[in-house]
Amino acid sequence: MIIKQPGACPVCKGRLTVTKISCESCGTELTGRFPQCKYCALDERLGAFLETFLRCKGNIKDIEKELSISYPTVKNLIDELLSALGIMSTEPDKENSQDIIDILAMVESGEITAAQASKLIRERKKK
Repeated sequence: MIIKQPGACPVCKGRLTVTKISCESCGTELTGRFPQCKYCALDERLGAFLETFLRCKGNIKDIEKELSISYPTVKNLIDELLSALGIMSTEPDKENSQDIIDILAMVESGEITAAQASKLIRERKKK
């Protein structure tokens, strides 16, 4: 049975540092502080998603089909994966969020219709 290297400390969930590695062929051992592979630090769920993403060559339709999940769920998992790998921040786009709040306020006050609001939001997301 192969035991996977833990991605985080089982006690506090902190980042682990590899301190000893050895050669299976000759038995040489090295000790020190070796940074952990960022892909190895992914939890099982995100690791499995990454494998599916690669197997499907990034085709979202194929990922949806293989995992039986919706497009928004795939997009959220991609964002979560990018964040976990340090490639993209999870900080929300505050400017875009405020625009949407302002548009919804216009609908509430009767300045624009829901259809007009929908069109405005779609245009903002394209930018």
